[in-house]
Formats: sequence, structure tokens, C-alpha cells
Amino acid sequence: MEKFKKIISSKNFTLVLGFLGLFLVSTGVSLAGFTFLVKDTSIVKTGTSSTGKVSRVDLSKPKTDACPINGAMYTKAEKDIWETRRPILAVIENHLESRPQSGLSNADVVYEAVAEGGITRFLAVFYCGVADNDYIIGQIRSARVYFVNLALEYGSNPLFVHWGGANNICNNCPGGVKPYGDIDPRVDAYRLLEKIGWVNGRYGSDMNGATNTGYPALFTDDRRMNLATEHQKVGSVDKIYEEATKRVFGAVDENEKAWSDSFKSWKFIDDKPQTATASNIEFPFWDSMSDYNVNWKYDSVNNKYLRFTGGKEHIDLESKQQLSTKNVVIMYVKEEGPVDKEHHMLYTVTGTGKAKVFQNGIVIEGTWEKATGVARTKFLDGEGVEIPFVRGQIWIEVVPSVNSVSY
Repeated sequence: MEKFKKIISSKNFTLVLGFLGLFLVSTGVSLAGFTFLVKDTSIVKTGTSSTGKVSRVDLSKPKTDACPINGAMYTKAEKDIWETRRPILAVIENHLESRPQSGLSNADVVYEAVAEGGITRFLAVFYCGVADNDYIIGQIRSARVYFVNLALEYGSNPLFVHWGGANNICNNCPGGVKPYGDIDPRVDAYRLLEKIGWVNGRYGSDMNGATNTGYPALFTDDRRMNLATEHQKVGSVDKIYEEATKRVFGAVDENEKAWSDSFKSWKFIDDKPQTATASNIEFPFWDSMSDYNVNWKYDSVNNKYLRFTGGKEHIDLESKQQLSTKNVVIMYVKEEGPVDKEHHMLYTVTGTGKAKVFQNGIVIEGTWEKATGVARTKFLDGEGVEIPFVRGQIWIEVVPSVNSVSY
């Protein structure tokens, strides 16, 4: 008994008891915390986004509200979010070395056109499809005037996201301007952005990673550090919207003018699959650049078109899914160039031209028209009647008018 008392009173035994007590307390805290987290997760886990992340809204609720951009149906909670914002128009690259890109599967509308040398680039419209979560979009690249002209039809001061652009600025030239002929004034994107009033230092709706917008809205993606610097730049949708709020470009501006006051929606219809007569759409942008050839294959089971680029499935890095769309539009435009010493191309996206609209497994041949930069591009059938789009993503291929498309 006396020996037992000595053990209890010993310093070593006291330390053992202390460690044991600390272990029991920490275990209890951990278990309590784990229980709390599990309970909390069961409350907020109402669905998962396309990237597998837990959504901030209950995606199991009825889809009762149509997106004004592409007619897709969403929950009331998602609409409540997008109605506090305005569209993001992001210039995203498609260089062979940059693939796969981030976020294209969540864009409402995507335009594709040649940027230079037969290499295509995207103008992606983000609004409804990114309401349920934060999304990484990219890689962000430089602007072109035809992308600005297309962005102009998305209401008053959309958030135009890019990293640089064609311009005549030269730090080492007399007067800070490039010599005549280096850049054709018609392709000067900076000049056009100034002219339309989107640039206002760090306070405009123009969000340029090269001049007025930095981290955390636009940043270098650590996952892409093995690539050339120009292929590393991405953006966070939520942070872009936070930056927009600081600049007073929410759903309304500082004058209480809503972006949507000057926006006109296209017409939309529900899915109506037909006996497929156009199930394999194929075309090049430039014959010499096969890595940028496009192929859309019709998936009759899901009534959508699956995208292949350069003969390979085109994947979204975030969702790990193949890009797809409900509507493929071929917008034939005049191609001119290279128009200057920097080899810029010029594509005319105002005026009128021929068009083909693929949806429901069939093709509708017609025309497109866009009277001015701010006017909405309309796609008309052979009778001059506006073609409604199937609700869901719309992909518009801005193709040189001399190109052929097989299907």
C-alpha cells in the first residue's frame, strides 16, 4: 500500500496523468468538432456544382426561372444571386499549350474566333451558370476589337475581363506610340475600350489584368506554373464580382441604371429532338492549323453536341467533363489580314452575313444581322424570322465566310 502511495505521489505519475487528461480533452474537442462539422455539412450540402464542390444553394429545388442570357432553367435561389450582378465577358485563350481551360462548361454563351495566326480564342459570357458557386475561369488573354463589339450587346457596362489587348502603346518609342504600320488603328482594342467608356482607371467595368485589376480577382494559377507565363493567368468569378461591387458595378451602377435596361434576350424553346440529319459538324478556321479544327458530335440521348478540338475531346479542367452545348451557331464573317506588322486579324461582326444554326439534331440555314456594336446579333431563318435557341448553352463559331462546314 505504501509503495502504491509513492507511485501516485511521484512526479512521473503526475506527468502521465497530465498527458492523459490533455489527450482526453483534445479527443473530446475533436469529436465534438467533428460532430459539429458533420451536422453542419448535412445542412449546407444541398447539391454539388459541376466542379463537385458543395453548392451554396439548394439545387434540388424546382428549376422555375429562365436565364435571360441563354434561356436555361435554374432555381429561384440562383436567380436571386444573378440578379444582384451583371454579366462577365471574359477573353479566354485556346492555344494548344493552354488546354484544358477552366470554366468554359459554366459559360452561358461562348464565342470562338481566330485571335492571330489561325489560333482561336474565346469570349465567354458568365452570368447564370456561375451563380451557385465560385468558379475559376481562364486562362485569361488579350482583347480583340471584334470581341469588344460582341460584348457591347450585353447591356450597359458588362464586366469585360482580359489580360492586355492589341494597342499602339510603346514605352521605348518617341511619344510613347508605335511607328505607323505596326498596328492598324482598326484593331486597337485599347482605343475602342476608351472610346466606349468602359475604361476609368481602377474604377471602370473594364477589368484588365495588365493594367487595372489584380489579385484576388485575377491571378497566376499555381497549377499551371510549368507553362509559359501567358498561359498561367486565371480569374475567380466571386472575386471579380467583389471587385465590381467596389467599382459600383453590381446589377445597377452609381446612377441606379440597371445593366439590363439596354439588354435584349434572344428567343428560347424547350428541347425538341428531331431525327438527326446533322450529327457530325466539322470545320477548320485555317486549313494550315489543324490543332484548331472543330468537331461537334450530336448526342441524341441527351440532345446536345459534344466538342472535339484538333481531333481530341475538349475537356474543362475544373469539371473534368467534355465541353458540350445545346446550340452550335456558324456565323460567317469577313476575314481580313494580317492587317499590320504585328499580324493582327480583323473580323467584321457588325452588318450581316450567312449563318447556320444546329440544334435538336438538325440544321437551320439563314443569316445573321447586327446593325451596330451595341445592337443584339440576331439569327434569322430563310424567311427572315428570328431563330429561337434551345434552352441551354449556346456556342457561336465566328468562321471566315469562305470556309466550308460539313455535317
